[in-house]
Amino acid sequence: MKLKILLFSFSLLFISISCNKAPKNIMVSGSVFGTTYSVKYYSETYFNFESQFDSLFYVINKSMSTYQVNSDISKLNRNEAVLIDKHFVKVLETSREIYEETEGAFDPTIGILVNAWDFGPEGKMELLDSLKVDSLMQFVGFDKVNRINSSILKPIGTFLDFNAIAKGYGVDVIAEFLEHQNIENYLVEIGGEIRAKGINFEKQSDWKVGVENPNFDGKQTILKSVTLYNESMATSGTYRKFITDKQGNRYSHIIDTKTGYPSKTNLLSISVIANDCMTADAYATAFKVMGIEKVKTFLKDHPELMVFLIFENDRKELETLSLNGFP
Repeated sequence: MKLKILLFSFSLLFISISCNKAPKNIMVSGSVFGTTYSVKYYSETYFNFESQFDSLFYVINKSMSTYQVNSDISKLNRNEAVLIDKHFVKVLETSREIYEETEGAFDPTIGILVNAWDFGPEGKMELLDSLKVDSLMQFVGFDKVNRINSSILKPIGTFLDFNAIAKGYGVDVIAEFLEHQNIENYLVEIGGEIRAKGINFEKQSDWKVGVENPNFDGKQTILKSVTLYNESMATSGTYRKFITDKQGNRYSHIIDTKTGYPSKTNLLSISVIANDCMTADAYATAFKVMGIEKVKTFLKDHPELMVFLIFENDRKELETLSLNGFP
């Protein structure tokens, strides 16, 4: 699920070194983006990349964190003039592609409604009713946002929020840094979003990750194990962050980009496997808004995406569905 982006804290470093002739098993872990991260990698010679990871996290936060008042995106949302960096451009253009592919189901301008419903950085809007929701929806629509070189043009009231894609992008940035250092075997994880390459040298096996059961009581249990082969996986869930109405209906923190209201579906968890984590992250959010039938239709034209759905049937029983060969 989508978690808040906050300023990183210094990471903790744990190092396990085997015999001198074997690759070194290195793990760096800590806090970033309002959640935790861990990076496992293997090298013939020990390299400590802790400070480099911290520097990369700082740059991404400075560019796209809606929880930092002096970030570029926060300045843009206050309608201040800003020259965006290459990270912002990459996320912006990928968001535009997925916005168009999903016919608006993925839309970073929905942030103004995320805030209004008290799921964002700016707090709940008082006296939120249908008239207010309708008035806020006039500022929603990623097609209203344009880029000219390093400048952004948008309506004054439009609020940009990349929280549904930036965590996955952070995973990709760390992974690509490792590859530039000739690290061929690694697993990068930030808040459950994952990218893996090569093998797990410690266990001499492929990288295996877990898909959680959708437990509303907060307990963490694994439903199934998944093997990743030079792939990324992201999961969007609605079973930890939601609101409940007087009739007991649960509404997720993911806002329906067509209505401006928290989405109400029987989908509890969506896991997406893609080549890069940014793409997997964004589609996991979009599919929650689209619902099961639209997702099934969409995936017929997108064989590059593998998807695993956990949902409640009409009898309130859990069911699962694997699509496009999800392992």
